[in-house]
Amino acid sequence: MKHKNAVLDNHELQAGLNSINPKFGDFVTRVAGEAWGLPLIDQKTKALITIALDVANQEFVGPGSPYFAHIAMAIDEGATREEIEELLLFTCVYAGFNKAAGAFGSLNEFFASSKD
Repeated sequence: MKHKNAVLDNHELQAGLNSINPKFGDFVTRVAGEAWGLPLIDQKTKALITIALDVANQEFVGPGSPYFAHIAMAIDEGATREEIEELLLFTCVYAGFNKAAGAFGSLNEFFASSKD
């Protein structure tokens, strides 16, 4: 489901952020919501950018990791698994092969868990 603002319009995402910590959830919702509300880059592109940043920052493992949420956001905004996989291949060049390998493994986990 495409959103006008993938943070402010996604109440499930906000609930997840609040479950980490209510103050954290409120803060992230307000700040990220403002960034996601900027008008020139569409929501799908922003979601794909967040995945690339997760790979570069190695932010796709551990408790509280936003990687799965960013994959879900990208899919909600119309990205396909194939587009995400191509993005991960692209990140190999600029973020490193080992980081992209871990991201592919986590992407496979995401899709395996979404089949349940």
